[in-house]
Amino acid sequence: MDHMSPRLRAFLSEPIGEKDVAWVDGISHELAINLVTKGFNKAYVLLGQFLLMHKREAEFQKWLICCCGATEFEARECSNCLKEWCSCFL
Repeated sequence: MDHMSPRLRAFLSEPIGEKDVAWVDGISHELAINLVTKGFNKAYVLLGQFLLMHKREAEFQKWLICCCGATEFEARECSNCLKEWCSCFL
């Protein structure tokens, strides 16, 4: 990855642990509220959804947009963040 935002770099610097979903790169305050309301309060829970979708970025992005109210930018950044985390830790 050529350019990594500071937020993405911080997220990738360590295991997910008990981080709140708002730590995931691409998750705005408003989107975090929507996700928490739907039961996705922790980053590992959102990662689980990504893994249930077999790490298919397009499918995961569509789910974030349609079911959680993400923008296309947020969905793209979030799926990229989770994909990169998987590359580092799985």
